[in-house]
Amino acid sequence: MTSTHRDLQPSFILAITPVILTLFIIGLQIFYFGVFEPHIPLVLGLAITSMVGIRLGLKWSEIERGVFHVIHVALPSVSVLITVGMIIGVWIASGTVPSIIYFGLQLLSPEYFLAASMIICSFVSISLGTSWGTVGTVGLALMGIGAGFDIPVYWTAGAVVSGSFFGDKISPLSDTTNLAPAVTGTDVFSHIKNMIPTTLPAMLIALVIYLVAGFRMVAKGDVSFAKIEAITTALESSFTISIWLLLPAVLVMFLAIKRYPPIPSLFAGVVVGAATAMIVQGENLQSIFQFANNGYAIETGVAQIDSLLNRGGIQSMMWTISLILIALGFGGALERTGCLRSIIGAIQNKVSSFGGTQAAAIGTSFATNLVAGDPYLSIALPGRMFAPLYRGLRYSTLNLSRAIEEGGTLMSPLIPWNAGGAFVISTLGLEISKGNMENLLYIPLSFACWLAPCLGIIYASSGIFSPQATKKEMTQWKEDGDEIAKGYPPISTTETKAPSQPAPKGH
Repeated sequence: MTSTHRDLQPSFILAITPVILTLFIIGLQIFYFGVFEPHIPLVLGLAITSMVGIRLGLKWSEIERGVFHVIHVALPSVSVLITVGMIIGVWIASGTVPSIIYFGLQLLSPEYFLAASMIICSFVSISLGTSWGTVGTVGLALMGIGAGFDIPVYWTAGAVVSGSFFGDKISPLSDTTNLAPAVTGTDVFSHIKNMIPTTLPAMLIALVIYLVAGFRMVAKGDVSFAKIEAITTALESSFTISIWLLLPAVLVMFLAIKRYPPIPSLFAGVVVGAATAMIVQGENLQSIFQFANNGYAIETGVAQIDSLLNRGGIQSMMWTISLILIALGFGGALERTGCLRSIIGAIQNKVSSFGGTQAAAIGTSFATNLVAGDPYLSIALPGRMFAPLYRGLRYSTLNLSRAIEEGGTLMSPLIPWNAGGAFVISTLGLEISKGNMENLLYIPLSFACWLAPCLGIIYASSGIFSPQATKKEMTQWKEDGDEIAKGYPPISTTETKAPSQPAPKGH
């Protein structure tokens, strides 16, 4: 008899086997062979997981449905990637990105550049509601400014990632910011408010670190003002530079502030950028189509500018999109076969205190990101499975929504084969090979991303900024029962129950 999706529960050893084997193959590919292409290891992981499902009695058609269900959920993000690919190519051709780089080199000071980059990206990301859109537009321009200041690319990338993903985390327009409270049964604005105690301190600490690093680089003489002059001269000779060329970026920001959906807003930026490229830079329609599809190409004679501006287009996103689709398929197979549920269940059985539960929720979201390669699954799955524990402990599920946002959204760009990490590496031009692994230093240098979950664990252990359930919440839980994640397929027929007595204050 074939097992149903509800009662499929492999043993912990069987469930974790495809995870360990896949991570081993990924490590072999990246660190031993020195090839940053996790695609085939993830395909093999999907195949291994499928064999586990067949061993448990599933048919291939059932595994396939699980794979394509998760892929379908993340298709809007793939659409954002396609649009961002077009916008990068067209905005370079229009002179928008070159103008941002030019004025940035003129106006920004090297000492404050890293701190300013984080702040700029956070504000843009809050306005757009998309970290990927921010990285691919303003973030790309900031990489050019950083190159002009001779700041190592991994430092600039760390500041860009810190600001972009933190802005996404607290933007009411962000899909992940709305997903986290949806699967835990809270509302989005209470969720955002509850993230402030970890968000602001993490940003302030990161800001201080970036300021200190910037001043130390200038004091050591790492900044080459001759290179800045060479870059600005090359930009002036290759493009018409004008403050008016920032119009496409201003339009996208305006539409986002007016709460238009991200994809139409970004596409409007493509259209205006195309018109600007034809009117101001003298490009023709055929060239615009070429830039939107295959990216921009130019030879200025300055290597840093050429490597930065020769990019964009839909096709440049296909490496990332293919990796995302394969990673999503792997994650869908792990969920459909019950492997993720079994692993999370084993973690749940080991925790009983609120501090342990909060740490486990953050860690599980991160681990799901690490294994499944999908920020959506890393939010949705732990959010649905850990909610009963918080209800049993009588702590507000606002704690859970914060935990899965920090372990899911913020840790996504720090995992190279995750959807977020793959996009950051490919879009910002962080070349990684056997002889050049130093660009992976952007991971520890994205301070704001990993400081927030650390603060969340400290708060939970000490009992501060950890709201307990209100009478209204407990009444709502009783009315809703277990249906707190409407729109998603059920995980299991049983729930892990935590002790029902109130937790003492400060626990």
